[in-house]
Amino acid sequence: MRRIRRLLWALMALCVLCGAMRVSLAEEEAIPLPTLDPDRIPYDDKHPEILYPGQLYCWSCILIEAESGEVIFEKDADAIRFPASTTKIMTALVALNVLGDEGLDGTAVVSAEALYATQQESDVTTLKLQEGEEINVRTLLAATLVYSANDGASVIAEYVAGSIPAFVDMMNEYAVMYGCYNTHFTNPHGLHDDDHYTTARDLATITRYAMQNETFRDMVFMKTVEIPATNKHRARSVNTTNQLFNPGTAEKPNKYYYADIIGVKTGYTAKAQYCFVGAAERDGVTLISVIMYAGDNSRWADTIKLMNYGFSQYTSVSPIELYEANPISIQTSGYSLQDPAMGTLTLTCVAASQEAKDCRVIDTFDHVEEMKANLQSIVMIDYTRDFTAPIRAGDVVGTMTWLQDNGVAVTYNLVASRSVAARENLPPTLEEIEQRSDADPNPFPPFVDLILPLLALIAATVGLYFLIRTLLFGRSGKPGKGPQVKHRYLR
Repeated sequence: MRRIRRLLWALMALCVLCGAMRVSLAEEEAIPLPTLDPDRIPYDDKHPEILYPGQLYCWSCILIEAESGEVIFEKDADAIRFPASTTKIMTALVALNVLGDEGLDGTAVVSAEALYATQQESDVTTLKLQEGEEINVRTLLAATLVYSANDGASVIAEYVAGSIPAFVDMMNEYAVMYGCYNTHFTNPHGLHDDDHYTTARDLATITRYAMQNETFRDMVFMKTVEIPATNKHRARSVNTTNQLFNPGTAEKPNKYYYADIIGVKTGYTAKAQYCFVGAAERDGVTLISVIMYAGDNSRWADTIKLMNYGFSQYTSVSPIELYEANPISIQTSGYSLQDPAMGTLTLTCVAASQEAKDCRVIDTFDHVEEMKANLQSIVMIDYTRDFTAPIRAGDVVGTMTWLQDNGVAVTYNLVASRSVAARENLPPTLEEIEQRSDADPNPFPPFVDLILPLLALIAATVGLYFLIRTLLFGRSGKPGKGPQVKHRYLR
């Protein structure tokens, strides 16, 4: 009888287990796969400047310009999504902010608690760290980002904050500080938790701050990380999971290779599907894209479409290039009558410092064209001399000041592009006369050679005047009464 009861209990347990498996499978099957909009306008890769949301596989995405954070393109960017391993962007950002670059030179010791979370799930990407293993923090952080190592993220969290819960609290504090109010973290690695979520917009914001850290930029640009031998492992290496980095081979090129890509992070869980946060740089323009809930390969295709669209919209120019599109021309005075341009002088713009030389303006093509046409209304021009000839080529005649978005002003010199000779036999200006007078050591009035002829001319004029006056009016200076007849009487 007891055996029968045991058998019945076993059958019941088996039925419950099968039912749970069926529910689990049903839930997996119920997760819709990302597909293209059937009513979409076909995408034309020869016209990357034309892009519609329906031409992308992903459920959510966003594209921003990295320097300003301005949104270039978005699709359902505020929908709550699971971030999967793109979580590690925030993990690295918090670690770098707390430790600083010098703090990465320490050694982390792997604990059982750090390994526990990642050991609870199968098919999880790890570095196969072992309890008690000692590993360099910089190497560990790079491997965690490049290889998406979940155990590495937990070890980093413990090293930075003392415990994983304390580190997660820091992650959420940073999210609020960056204005990511639709984001909440429960772990440092991104393994699924219903309370672990974000949005494409928030994830782009987090990545933008992370990419401002040079160490982070260097790490996410790595294709391979070499891990030296530890007390538990031999030396080994791990490779990136970012397929946009992979050119393939001559026989089998990778169609998803993107030459301008500079990072950042992949992600996948069954609930999040395939995610990717990318960064690309071309001709001084840096873009950040976020793809959430896409297919394994479609996340690469969607990223390429977004990046090409962004590069078709934005450009990078220097203030000098803006100036050269519409340079300043001035009219000089006192120029030689033989001057071929009749005194017209074009000014050249030259950087006055290295900071000015490095300054770039990143904006849409349309806005850049507007700035070119109206540059003198958005910069400050200050002339440092008058434009009276002679002027020599290379003379600095003024400055142009450009105010950057960060509020720092940079200065450019306005330089004469050619020489303008002075007019021949041109009388000296009052300023030149004063300068010559001040420089003449003679105590008598200067320019005697000019003054004496002038005085002689004045004396001659006065003498001629009196001579004519005498001839006309006599010595008295009064008009005469004419000839008079005197009557004589005979006596």
